[in-house]
Amino acid sequence: MNIVFRLAWRNLWRHRRRTWLTVGAMVFSNTLLVFMISMQFGMYDLMIDNTLKVFTGHMQVQAPGYKDDQKMRQTVPDIVPLASKLRDEFPTEQVAARGWAFALASSEERSYGVGIFGVEPDHEPQVSSIPGLVSEGRYLESTDAPEIVIGAVLARNLRVEVGDELTLLGSGRDGSFAAAVAIVVGIFESGVPDVDRNIAQMPIAAFQDVFFMEGAGHQVVISAPTLEEAERVLPDINAALPPDEGLVTHDWDALQPGLKQAIKADMSSAFFMYGILVILVAFSVLNTQLMSVLERTHDFGIVMSLGLKPGQLGRLVMLETAMLGLIGFVLGAIGGAIVTSYFAANGLSIPGMEEMAANFNLPPRIYFQATPWTMAIGPLVVFVFTLLAAVYPALRLHKLHPVEAMRAN
Repeated sequence: MNIVFRLAWRNLWRHRRRTWLTVGAMVFSNTLLVFMISMQFGMYDLMIDNTLKVFTGHMQVQAPGYKDDQKMRQTVPDIVPLASKLRDEFPTEQVAARGWAFALASSEERSYGVGIFGVEPDHEPQVSSIPGLVSEGRYLESTDAPEIVIGAVLARNLRVEVGDELTLLGSGRDGSFAAAVAIVVGIFESGVPDVDRNIAQMPIAAFQDVFFMEGAGHQVVISAPTLEEAERVLPDINAALPPDEGLVTHDWDALQPGLKQAIKADMSSAFFMYGILVILVAFSVLNTQLMSVLERTHDFGIVMSLGLKPGQLGRLVMLETAMLGLIGFVLGAIGGAIVTSYFAANGLSIPGMEEMAANFNLPPRIYFQATPWTMAIGPLVVFVFTLLAAVYPALRLHKLHPVEAMRAN
């Protein structure tokens, strides 16, 4: 076996330039695959985090059925004390209580339907980016006063400014008529037209008074430091809920189903491009090994006349290819790991991204996802396709006749 390995290694370097060109192509493609896959999954984490940070949170505690059919009477009882309890039991998570109602908001000139969210002003900034996006006026204060912040699109539609009054007309939890006059204390601009057009916030204490909530609400929003932490803590949060209320905790996938579908669609197109790169590398290896077999046809004829079987020659070619692929795998994986680890620690800033992130209260850099999977999957696929590319040259040896082979130049 040692002789076979030595022979395969020697044959591999008979043409150093060609071997190094093939290895170089493999190293480059492996490094590029590690870089692109790690960046891609880092971008997915950023996309998910930014989307959830705008308003949804990583998890929400709700009444059964509320997610699919949002009705005022489907409430979470004593929602503010429940949120306070969860904050005490899960200090690493950010927790905030919310209520929701649909109301007609009227200014002196116009009226528009809007979703009114009752929020905890002291805790909402930890689960939503909206408080940090107030461009005019200020955010809410912890008060019973009916003050309100609205989106920039809604403010333009209603033709109101900070300090103006809005009349809110809607239905209370018990179906009764709810009405209030709220002062516009702030205008936010999230950059998401639907959010800026359809969402307004007021202190949850005032919200509960206006809509006769009797201390209830509709959502306990929970944000975790990471997606992994959110998945880990979800069962513990369910266990901490009052057992007699039948409350449920929805994860981000259930709250934002379209987000996961968008990621899957992007992954499909990205992996199609990666597949093209892998195939190009495989053809490069195929060309190298075919040339190697053709150049050694005379030598193969001699050893076959001495009793060596075509299958043994085929295994020799496969071993040479495996060595070639292993060199490319190791060097490419190391190069990719070095590059990925750097960007995982320091992030990648795309020109113009920092300014845009500052405007929308979002992280300014993409941090790569440096995991064993993201750093190994690309080089591993290239290695497998490298071995597959050697199958055809190895099979050609089965059709080789010793006499004809020895006549070859």
